Amino acid sequence: MTNNANYQHIPQEKFEFAQLNADIHDKKLQTKSRGYLQDAFIRFKKNKSSVIAAWIIGFLFLYALVVPIISPYSVVEDADPVYKSYPPYVEFIADQGWGILDGGYVLESQNDRQVRALQLRSQETGLNIIINEISKETIPEKYRGEDILVTYTKLRINKYFLAGMKSQTVSLEEYQNIMDFQNDTGIQVLYPVVLKADVYPEKLQNSTELKDMPQDHNIWYKVDDIKGTVKTEIVRDENNSIVRDENGKAVREEVIEPAYATSTKYPNMDAAIPYESQRIEGDDGTYLYGIKKGANGDSVQIRYCYFNYYQYKQLASKGSSGSLAAFVFSLFGNKPFFLMGTNSMGQDLFTAIGVGARFSIIFAILVSAINLFLGAIYGAIQGYYGGWIDMILDRISDILSNVPMIVVVTLFNLHLASKVGSVGAFLLAFIATGWIGMSALVRKQFYRFKSMEHVMAARTLGASDWRLMFKHIFPNSLGTIVTSCALVIPGVIGSETSLTYLGIIDLSSFAGTTIGTLMEQGQNDIQAAPHAMLFPSIFFALLMISFNLFGNGLRDAFNPATRGTE
Repeated sequence: MTNNANYQHIPQEKFEFAQLNADIHDKKLQTKSRGYLQDAFIRFKKNKSSVIAAWIIGFLFLYALVVPIISPYSVVEDADPVYKSYPPYVEFIADQGWGILDGGYVLESQNDRQVRALQLRSQETGLNIIINEISKETIPEKYRGEDILVTYTKLRINKYFLAGMKSQTVSLEEYQNIMDFQNDTGIQVLYPVVLKADVYPEKLQNSTELKDMPQDHNIWYKVDDIKGTVKTEIVRDENNSIVRDENGKAVREEVIEPAYATSTKYPNMDAAIPYESQRIEGDDGTYLYGIKKGANGDSVQIRYCYFNYYQYKQLASKGSSGSLAAFVFSLFGNKPFFLMGTNSMGQDLFTAIGVGARFSIIFAILVSAINLFLGAIYGAIQGYYGGWIDMILDRISDILSNVPMIVVVTLFNLHLASKVGSVGAFLLAFIATGWIGMSALVRKQFYRFKSMEHVMAARTLGASDWRLMFKHIFPNSLGTIVTSCALVIPGVIGSETSLTYLGIIDLSSFAGTTIGTLMEQGQNDIQAAPHAMLFPSIFFALLMISFNLFGNGLRDAFNPATRGTE
């Protein structure tokens, strides 16, 4: 027992009321109160990586929303039949000589004849095909039994100019419209016609073999055999002396002469159509620019520079419409401009990625919202009631979750696509099993929070089951649920991209194109046009990584355990 005598006594006067007859009130808060969402936002802003990811997601969403609206290109109507898998090109940037967006394409090992042919094609159209020479290599070779030196050049060329000359049959009205375009703009579209008889030997002019010969409308100079090789002769210098190499051998180079079709040269061919437009320099008025075809003479065969013809097409289809597309095209002079190049379908990649991403994002958000709604109700019932209700519902979700997603998509696509469309079947396939993960998460959170004090107090005060479930328990689970929902979006985009990439389902007929379709097309042409695979892949990677970082930030921000810690 403790001896109280060992303790000093406290005097009675020390025991006094500190606030006798005083009113005591709670002090006013010195700081401003903030709500749950405001508190979560403050904590989210402190996670720098999540903030950066949110800005990237916002930019990608804006890109997917705005680009298909402002772009003058349509992925369906403007899929160009010639400019397929072409590199990025914007004329006013290409003219700066920066080496970017100039339609640059590398041609390996071009001999002197090939280089000269490119120079002559540039001379005819005024479009400088060769951007620059990368390297040269001179090696000895045998030529008709004689040793000569052959120079091979590695060139960087403008692929859009390389498209060169084309030929097609147009209506008489279209022919007149092209001539009017030339006169109004000063842009030469039509060029003198080149017939097979100009390309192949004279002995074949009256032969049936001539019909089987290939026609290349970029060959607009005389050639000396059916293979299309150019004439060659000894090169002479200004003193008429033979030019020789260091070994004393003669150096050979082509001498090429122009040979256009004229009405006087070929009197037996189809009648020439009247030509009432500007002519190329040096035309004496006898060259043919169009030839009548057909029994009724109501169509015209023309030879044209495709780069200039492209401008005519765009001006004809959009120039007079007064639309946003026409305005954007006018800013670029109605010339080809492809910020990301084109794919193997001739679609503008800049526009196609926006169209595909718009569909993928809208589809993913719709799927996520539906699965969140279904999964939240299903999981809430499981977690709140438990017992035999939980057991039965859990067995149902177990059975559905064991069915592979690819099997569900394939079956729905085979049996439902004809009734609800490919997109409808795809949506139902994602909903059929997509809610299971969300329901399991909600169920776990309900088991965690349903026995907490505030829930017990609300039950004691007579709150209904639905009020307890969605007013008192569900908000505590919101952080984890929101995070999972944010991660469902990239999961759906990833699944949709993978399935369309593998060709299991095709959504192009509805959406125009998708990211997965673009990546699949780019893979098939990755060596010749790596940009067609690169740009869709970068967009897809940025979207997936940003969503994951964004989801991590949401998880920490909405976690009620961390509320007020900052």
